[in-house]
Amino acid sequence: MSLNSGILTYGKENISYRVFYVGRKTLEIAVHPDGSVVIKAPLGSEYEEVRKIVAKRARWIKRQLDYFAQFNPRTPQRQYIGGETHLYLGRQYRLKIVTGDKDEIKLTRGYFRVTVKENPAYEKVEKLLEDWYLEKAAEKFGESFERCWPHFGKHLLAKPRMRIRRMKKRWGSLSKSGTLTLNADLIRAPKECIDYVVTHELCHLRYHDHSPAFFQLLEKIMPDWEKRKHKMELALV
Repeated sequence: MSLNSGILTYGKENISYRVFYVGRKTLEIAVHPDGSVVIKAPLGSEYEEVRKIVAKRARWIKRQLDYFAQFNPRTPQRQYIGGETHLYLGRQYRLKIVTGDKDEIKLTRGYFRVTVKENPAYEKVEKLLEDWYLEKAAEKFGESFERCWPHFGKHLLAKPRMRIRRMKKRWGSLSKSGTLTLNADLIRAPKECIDYVVTHELCHLRYHDHSPAFFQLLEKIMPDWEKRKHKMELALV
């Protein structure tokens, strides 16, 4: 698989796109929920021919981008009050806030049952929920890491250590020192999307950039990675 990139001008707007040359017979244009435009062209295609086809579809591409843009931001500012919905592993759960003998959270029958000892101010509920998310992230991310690692361990690669923290712009990263960092907010995504992020980052053990070789490895290990990525974007954006 090889890669090109280009800029499509439509009116006063410049739209960037990436072209992947893969083993297929026809050209495919895909606009993703995150605003990225990906072209899959048959191996041996001339870039200039690809560019002309993309230019002819400019109006359609812009229409798709506008469609996805209407959903941003998807998630309103959280109030941490009863009845509000919050995500966990891709499913929506409503908050049910009650007073009791101790502070705790239980997931039951489609609800986050949040028990607080004193006045349930939103700050208290928020702190309890975020601490609960961090605890679950450590458990579920660890399970994901163990599911994904066998694809890499068989190549005698050094197993990274994992850490969890909140990041504003990235779902995961892999440092040069061999630390896999996952965004704590990823616990809100479905398990298959968590596996995608872990696999994506582990591919950087072999290729430290997003070169064609990187994507070739990612596709070999996880052929449906694009579908998982799109599902995550729709759920969490």
